Amino acid sequence: MFKKLAIIFVAVFGVLLAVPTMVPSAAKYFPSWIHPISLGLDLKGGAQLLLEVDTETMFREKSAQLYGDVRGAMSELKDTMAKQDRGILRFTVSRKGGDVVVVTLNNADDVSRAKGKLKSILGNSVDISSSGQTIELSYTESQKQEIVNDALARSIEIVRRRIDALGTKEPSIHSQGGKYILVQLPGVDNPEHVKELIGKTAKMSFHLVNEKVTMAQISDGVPPPAGTEYLPLMDNPMMMVPVYSRIEVSGETLKDSQADFDQHGMPVVTTVFDSTGARKFAKLTTEHVGEQFAIVLDGHVLSAPVIREAIPGGRGQISGNFTLQSAQDLAVLLRSGALPAPLQVIEERTVGAGLGADTIAQGKIGSVLGLLFVLLFMVIVYRRFGIIADVVLLVNLAMIIGVSALFGATLTLPGIAGIVLTLGMAVDANILPFERIRDEIRSGATSLHAVDAGFHRSAKTVLDGELTNLICALILFQFGAGPIRGFAVTLSIGVMTTLFTCLSLSRLMIDWYMGGKNKKIGYVKAKGL
Repeated sequence: MFKKLAIIFVAVFGVLLAVPTMVPSAAKYFPSWIHPISLGLDLKGGAQLLLEVDTETMFREKSAQLYGDVRGAMSELKDTMAKQDRGILRFTVSRKGGDVVVVTLNNADDVSRAKGKLKSILGNSVDISSSGQTIELSYTESQKQEIVNDALARSIEIVRRRIDALGTKEPSIHSQGGKYILVQLPGVDNPEHVKELIGKTAKMSFHLVNEKVTMAQISDGVPPPAGTEYLPLMDNPMMMVPVYSRIEVSGETLKDSQADFDQHGMPVVTTVFDSTGARKFAKLTTEHVGEQFAIVLDGHVLSAPVIREAIPGGRGQISGNFTLQSAQDLAVLLRSGALPAPLQVIEERTVGAGLGADTIAQGKIGSVLGLLFVLLFMVIVYRRFGIIADVVLLVNLAMIIGVSALFGATLTLPGIAGIVLTLGMAVDANILPFERIRDEIRSGATSLHAVDAGFHRSAKTVLDGELTNLICALILFQFGAGPIRGFAVTLSIGVMTTLFTCLSLSRLMIDWYMGGKNKKIGYVKAKGL
């Protein structure tokens, strides 16, 4: 009895899940977690962007960062040796081939000590080798691949957070081809604002300003001193600011940012750092009161205020010639995090909502006609059992739609193809036990025994066939992308619902029809029936 109740409950629950999709006006009567299935780009219309992770720029920045880390580690070792009266460490740090950092020491006895220091600072992130009085540091191919994979995963998550912050509904974002990100935005007909926002690297950092360099020197074309670079102002790119290359506080320590208004009613962006960033920011503002520091975003100076007093607590404020929209956009960028590498839009497509509506209309007509023909065929060939099979088939269709909506799947044209294919396989799964029942009755079995034997002997065949389809669907999902995955998702869900409806629900309904008695089965002609 419990098994029968469980089958009924699952079937009814699956059908109820599909009601908001089949009858949109009824969605308001259901809890929020039971919602209509989401339509994909090809059905709803919208925009599609293919983004490429700029790995070349990323590795140039990584190499520059490695160079700075090596100089810092060697300077720290030099200070430590001087304090311990171990002699003066003399060395030079240079770059070879653009991505190899070379440390040359005057004393060969210092090589092992320097390697140990570099190893303790850099760990296993780079390959460290030595020969004579030189130490070379570089990324191996496996390390580069790990960096690319990490950058791709982080970029996808950051792009997702930025799009979610804009309120865009049901975006589809996933990797494609190793260093590409496919972004599908159903319902978005003007992707320019989204494209501009997700393409910004949004790397923010705080630097001290080199006040020894005058504006006259910059105007005269005097090269920047070592450790200094000229960066343009965001509001006036013609004006350059001499900024120390050393990052005092990184934007990676930023915990939150919001658009707000200052005491004069002007839009600003407030920032909140985590514990590490708050400590560094407090140290910066304490030790350099009266000096300028620059807030740098993507290689441009947002502002370069003077530190009036120490700022403890990790809370700051970025001001500039912001509009409310630009302040909100910057807050979104900073809050969602900095991209590990620039993203380039290499392909853009827009699908009109009218095209999607036509596709849906044509799909409805084709699906309804195909379904009607199948239902009619089952009734003509299998009579009463055909009616039961039709009911089971409709329940199966509702369950596929309902479960897909529950799991947050997006319905696309390939997804519809997966549903149609599943229904075809479901018809086949129903026919197998019916034909076995026919064979049993022709061999002289009673109808009750024939039904029991028919389902029992066909179950293995149905299970084998459906599991084979499931394995194929999982492989398609694992190695496919975009539309292929949509097809694989609906096919996988359809396999599970088909097994349930054809082996459990169909058998239960036939048992109810038989009522424990040997009834005549209309589609079989045999003696005694």
